[in-house]
Amino acid sequence: MGKWDCVIVGTGPAGLGAAFALKNSKPDLKILMIDRERYSTGGLRNDCKMNFTFPIGFPAEYWNQESADSYLTKVAEILQPPIMDKFKLDVYQKRAERLDVTLLSIKQAHLGTDGGLKLIKELVASLKEKGVEFSLGEEATGVKYSNNILITEKREIEYKNLIIAPGRKGFKFLQDIMNNLDISYYDNIVDIGIRVESHEALYPIVRDYYDPKFLFPGSVRTFCTNSRAAYVVQEKYISTDGVEYYSVNGHAWSDESKVNNLVNFALLKTSHLTHPVASGQKFAEILGLQANLCGGGRPIMQRVGDFRIGKRSSKETFNNDLYDFKPTLKSCTPGDISLVVPYKIMKSLWTSMKLLDTVIPGILHPSTIMYYPEIKMYANKPKFLDENFQAKKNIYLIGDGAGTSRGITVAWASGIRAADGILKS
Repeated sequence: MGKWDCVIVGTGPAGLGAAFALKNSKPDLKILMIDRERYSTGGLRNDCKMNFTFPIGFPAEYWNQESADSYLTKVAEILQPPIMDKFKLDVYQKRAERLDVTLLSIKQAHLGTDGGLKLIKELVASLKEKGVEFSLGEEATGVKYSNNILITEKREIEYKNLIIAPGRKGFKFLQDIMNNLDISYYDNIVDIGIRVESHEALYPIVRDYYDPKFLFPGSVRTFCTNSRAAYVVQEKYISTDGVEYYSVNGHAWSDESKVNNLVNFALLKTSHLTHPVASGQKFAEILGLQANLCGGGRPIMQRVGDFRIGKRSSKETFNNDLYDFKPTLKSCTPGDISLVVPYKIMKSLWTSMKLLDTVIPGILHPSTIMYYPEIKMYANKPKFLDENFQAKKNIYLIGDGAGTSRGITVAWASGIRAADGILKS
């Protein structure tokens, strides 16, 4: 079909944001979006929580208050988020401050997994009406830079501008691209943690503030809270050596038939690895593989009551007495997470759990479940040529996988920012 004005690899929020920005500014541009999956991927599919307040989701090396606010306005114009109310925030904040814990006040919208899927269909349909072409189920494999050609498993595609937005799951693919194109980057930051699941009644703050953002001493934070119709899920990853392993995540539905009155959230410690560690990704993969080894090929779960007395959880632990709810991720293996979480990380997570239980008494009930591993790969940090995330002439790297964002809204913002660079040129 000749040369495309822009080819976008990845159909998550970063790629969608770039496509809307380009088409809304220049309707005649020829744009192709491709994805290795047979459906539009990315964070919009997984609970669809959106944060609209700096600094949540904004890596400090790329964004400041002014630029964040400017781009969040543009994101909101497209997504039209239904911002949720918050209640009794000052009560929780005063409790937290006494413990040197910070509770951020964030503008949030939440559509749920089913609402997110509906939104994706609407966004894709809108882009198709504007003339954007989609090729789903087509995997990009490389770039012939001197010829401006993207190589896929099916063909070669000629482009004028290339945007690569593979998300966190495309971490290895993006590193391969950067290595092949001699794009400098560093890879030394990784979030390692657990997903906590309990009764909503034991974490009642979610009735007042859907996704409370707590920051604890020691670079630990809460992340991605789900409640009311909340479920823990597992996600498959492939290591750099081609080995499958699973990490956990959480989501929620808006469908009333799925209500279980449970809550889950991630508790993550950010680790900045230093010399001589060569790769944060490799370090995280080893932890994930180790956990899956001890879990018989699955993540591990442990009740707080067992953890506190140094006892591994077993099938018998998950009974109908004191431990009065069943885990929503039934395929997880009961075990001992302290066997596989590095001591320094586990100590920080457990200290934060105790602080959180002081702010909101109840979360350390013996029935509460801790799932491991929950690992977030944000470690790719390319060396960009300009503020629009151009890493090599006419090639832009955006989204969570490229380290320019952490979450839906900032990924979308990074897409708009890349589009601005293309439009300027």
